[in-house]
Amino acid sequence: MRLNKKIAIITGGASGMGLATVHRFLDEGACVVIADFNEHNGLEAVHQASQAGFSEKVLFQKTDVASEDDIEAMINRTISHFGGLDIIFNNAGVGGAIGPLTETTTDDWDYTFDVLAKGVFLGIKHAARAFRALAKGGSIINTASIAGLSGDAGPLVYSAAKAAVISMTKAAAVELGPDRIRVNAICPGFINTPLADGGDPEATAKAFGKAQPWPEPGRGDHIAGAALFLASDDAEFVTGEHIIVDGGLTAAGPELSRRFPKASARTGRYSGVTKGSTGADPELRRL
Repeated sequence: MRLNKKIAIITGGASGMGLATVHRFLDEGACVVIADFNEHNGLEAVHQASQAGFSEKVLFQKTDVASEDDIEAMINRTISHFGGLDIIFNNAGVGGAIGPLTETTTDDWDYTFDVLAKGVFLGIKHAARAFRALAKGGSIINTASIAGLSGDAGPLVYSAAKAAVISMTKAAAVELGPDRIRVNAICPGFINTPLADGGDPEATAKAFGKAQPWPEPGRGDHIAGAALFLASDDAEFVTGEHIIVDGGLTAAGPELSRRFPKASARTGRYSGVTKGSTGADPELRRL
């Protein structure tokens, strides 16, 4: 088992890519803290893991990743409960601000950056402190996106936040490398999860499959596999990297506005923020 006796935190671990990674890490021998804003989903994820025989290796911590107090509590509980920390996967996310930039409010911007960028910053900051105190290095993995790599692969504010995650990953890798703390990012493409499927996973899977060279839609376990590599000793010499997991989409060119015109800011009828699988309702305004 590649993560035997390792201790990991996965934010946004109650659904989608995070939950798939929880399952993979548990299967590979890790103890896992599921940190998520959605308490109902988090407790259900723990129940499912316990039913699968992992009751002693998993726990839930309700966490708002934009709250420094919550991040500190998450780290502290992990160390007090499991006796250490080896891996943090800063994965929690939301769709965030959508609609034309001319209709985007500063509140929509702030909410999106609080979750997607500040949440990653806080995860890096407090995991690094813990790793230094434990004096044995560690692996930090951040969820970025192909949206952070070009100008037409996601909504404007989301794309800007994900670009910030990629840049932050590189800068943190340089600063923390001497402490044997590795920092890497995963850039998913179109992954069919509750955050992305709009309540119709079958139609979304078909659309995603057509949008990229690879003939099948992306799944949460595709991201879990990349996270497993970055968390494991196989990636001992890998730091400051962003790994693209997108079925060849970036190689082909996303062209999001052409492939998904109804979701494009150019033709969209709504502005506001979406809040993913947090359990909170979207806040949308008809234009």
